[in-house]
Amino acid sequence: MAVIQLVLPDFLLITLGWVLFHKLQFSRDFFQGAEKLVYFVLFPPLLFQSITQTPISISGAYTLLQAVVALTAFGVALAWLAVPVLRPDPVAHASIAQCAYRFNTYIGLSLAGPLAGAAGQTVMAILVGFAVPIVNIAAVHGLARQNGGRVFGEILRNPFIIATLTALAFNFLQIPIPQPVDITFKRLGACAIAIGLLCVGATLSLQAGRNSGRLISWMLAVRLLLSPLAALFIGWAMDLSLVERQMLLLFSALPTASSAYVLAARMGGDGRLVAGTMSIGTLISAVTIPLWLTLGPTP
Repeated sequence: MAVIQLVLPDFLLITLGWVLFHKLQFSRDFFQGAEKLVYFVLFPPLLFQSITQTPISISGAYTLLQAVVALTAFGVALAWLAVPVLRPDPVAHASIAQCAYRFNTYIGLSLAGPLAGAAGQTVMAILVGFAVPIVNIAAVHGLARQNGGRVFGEILRNPFIIATLTALAFNFLQIPIPQPVDITFKRLGACAIAIGLLCVGATLSLQAGRNSGRLISWMLAVRLLLSPLAALFIGWAMDLSLVERQMLLLFSALPTASSAYVLAARMGGDGRLVAGTMSIGTLISAVTIPLWLTLGPTP
């Protein structure tokens, strides 16, 4: 019950976002503007402030990078295993494969603090920062290799990556952050999660994917069931700390982000199929995230 109470506020915000868009007729332009605000202005300060608030070592960051690479490689491998097993339509598979390993950053960072305090939010921010370029490269490779150069440049300019690398440098070098800047970043970060979750709710749609049930089920099983199992094993095998294992488990259980739909639509994939899969996964994760947090490591 305590875990459900921990998760419930986030999904209430997601529900509110759905109501605002689908029932109260808030425009698509409104939410597109809100997404840009979160992506470029609000969320990078949250990442920066989360990473710099708790001291970390280079060896500790490297261990988390290894864990992220192992977990992502597991998801990518199982996503592509669907090709010989299910023999899906190539475009549909290339579009939806990313739903097996991409993750919703807003939900992850929102839950990290209440679950494990400042240390947990720092670990989650590092996991997110390391994973963003890896999952983007994997998704782009599946959709269109010939576009890799252009999108690779976009990845290098990604505000999440810039914020992560800058924050790690400040943390490792113990560079002090002026108090007015730190307070400003905290206030921007407080806005980021709430608005980001509202935008997640606005993107929910269950109208697509009715003819791709097996493929959708495969990707959701990888994302919401098998990846958390892999995270438990990786945390044990790498002898991670309790907070690191908790955050890796939470990270592995997050549903797919709406950026998967954006990438598929932009690169000629089946955007509607991705949107449907993302929406179903988000709804199911309201049950699976509390389940994994309950079964996961505890003090």
